Amino acid sequence: MLNYLTKGAKSLFDFCLDWEMWARFEESSFASNTPFPGQERNQEGFYFVKGNCGKIKKMDEIEKRLNELQKLMAQPDFWQDKEKAQQIVMEYQKLKKEYERAKQYVGQGQSLFLGEYDRFDAILTITSGAGGTEAQDWAGVLLRMYLRFAEKKDWKTEILDATPGSEAGFKNVTIQVSGPYAFGWLKSENGVHRLVRISPFDADRARHTSFALVEVIPQIPNPEIEIKPEDLKIETFRASGPGGQYVQKTESAVRVTHLPTKVSVSCQSERSQLQNKERAFQILQSKLFQLKLKEQRQEVIKLKGEMPEASWGNQIRSYVLHPYKMVKDHRMDWQSSEAEKILDGELEPMIQAYLMQIQERSQ
Repeated sequence: MLNYLTKGAKSLFDFCLDWEMWARFEESSFASNTPFPGQERNQEGFYFVKGNCGKIKKMDEIEKRLNELQKLMAQPDFWQDKEKAQQIVMEYQKLKKEYERAKQYVGQGQSLFLGEYDRFDAILTITSGAGGTEAQDWAGVLLRMYLRFAEKKDWKTEILDATPGSEAGFKNVTIQVSGPYAFGWLKSENGVHRLVRISPFDADRARHTSFALVEVIPQIPNPEIEIKPEDLKIETFRASGPGGQYVQKTESAVRVTHLPTKVSVSCQSERSQLQNKERAFQILQSKLFQLKLKEQRQEVIKLKGEMPEASWGNQIRSYVLHPYKMVKDHRMDWQSSEAEKILDGELEPMIQAYLMQIQERSQ
């Protein structure tokens, strides 16, 4: 594991901090709570790996290096050797950026993301509502919004399955979002999203209202859920959209349906039918695991005589682009007039406000 983490590091501080590697490292080490030989952990729970010899570096050692670089840059003759000076400045800027980023994620993990599955990757599905092309285009706008948000967070995204709309957008689309606390961030997006705008598809320029459903589940490694082979229906079909002649001529896409629950998952991101089948089965396991947890929660609510909040079953958020511009989250007292920025992926302030409210309610 340490060799995997340090592979490709070119200098003493080049390791700090590859988040994809850290997420895998955290999953294997934190979950088992059994550190590798020689492994240390700082007070904030972060591990730092020395690139050249596989030793662990602590936060205070990184701070020490930053101070050393600052002293070097403060020397009067610092710029006499321009090439060396530029290297020092670049090292300092890179290390400072990653250090601040690490502190940010540690704080978020300790305060906002307390859920059992918050640290996992996320599977996000967008389904257009009634309304034909309008709703399908809205699903496409939401997809772009989430892809831009993931890009700003330096997360990886992959489209697993997509059914294009008749003229624009998507009837439905499923993506995998990989990054630290991806599910913790995106779980707030579960629900119906409403758009009000002047339709670009209406010659009369009339105002239209469109709806789309967003579903987010964690990508749980090896969920404890038993699936009997006889309960599965597996279908193959030709992948839609771009992908080359090979994809179009062979039935590489796979749909797996769990017959008792009617839960269905499709995957066409891989060129191999076997790979698509494996990916679809993994997502199906996560969905069934979430369904099991949901049933348990509903049973508890029933026993307590409580009713779930109505806001979870209806629209959670409205995006109004005409006659005024506003985005309003109906689950809390939060709204913004910067609709374009939000649709361009600036979701962090809104999501943070929601997570803070959820945390306050739970206390």
